[in-house]
Amino acid sequence: MEMRQFGKTDMKVSVLGFGGSEIRGSSLADVERLLGSALDAGLNVIDTAACYGDSEDLIGRAVASRRSDYYLFTKCGHAAGLETPDWDARTIEESIERSLRRLRTDHIDLLQLHSCSLDILRQGDVVHVLKKAHGAGKVRYIGYSGDNENARYAIRMGVFDSLQTSINIADQQSIDFTLPMARERNMGVIAKRPIANAAWLQPNMPKNAYGYPYLERLQTLKYDFLQQDATTAVGTALRFTLTVPGVDVAIVGTANPSRWQQNAELVNQGPLSQEQYQSIRAIWEERADQHWLVQG
Repeated sequence: MEMRQFGKTDMKVSVLGFGGSEIRGSSLADVERLLGSALDAGLNVIDTAACYGDSEDLIGRAVASRRSDYYLFTKCGHAAGLETPDWDARTIEESIERSLRRLRTDHIDLLQLHSCSLDILRQGDVVHVLKKAHGAGKVRYIGYSGDNENARYAIRMGVFDSLQTSINIADQQSIDFTLPMARERNMGVIAKRPIANAAWLQPNMPKNAYGYPYLERLQTLKYDFLQQDATTAVGTALRFTLTVPGVDVAIVGTANPSRWQQNAELVNQGPLSQEQYQSIRAIWEERADQHWLVQG
């Protein structure tokens, strides 16, 4: 699997990373099989969050014995069962300790603030806690996960090693307005939602579903390649995201133990040709609503 330098860190990351959101509630046996096969095939990034239910615990139980085989990314900020409020400094401190216990490790490679607001960033308390954890050796690098102006403010702060933001065929605003700022500062870039939740494959998706805004957008964008078979269309969408200049790793979540290998085979086809990539960009420029903000 292709590896890319992750910003100014010492990490070379696989272009395909595992997203831990969808495994919550899964059996340990399934997660062991899923992550075991992913690591065996060359994936070396596991990304999760303290508020993803039992995801951290499952990951720790499944692959802590292989800790040297992967970089561990998680996120903090939401109380998620702690007694203190979201974004309180005490919450961040307790959340870090809880994540270390759940993940069965003595350090986290990348700890990210989980979509906190401009006001929280301006106060600075949460950043201070992350720096303190870094100084104590509990965290190797710190990052920001979020979108739009919040993300751009976080970049301008100059304290974060990485940015995680939504980038896909239905979410391209960050390509023009956010990624250039991150690249200028040599930040690692993580693309979340890289296949736009495969929303085109769910035409009857309820309006309150997480991926519904993408379904609406894709009905306006009308990409021809989405009319191809599902595997080809998903592959084109995923490879588009990985062709975006500055993207280091795309995080894809699945609870299906067999899906990982399929995704790996798609990624191993390499980036899109410049003709394909520019065609998708041109359709976005022509048809996208200028008021479409990046979806969190």
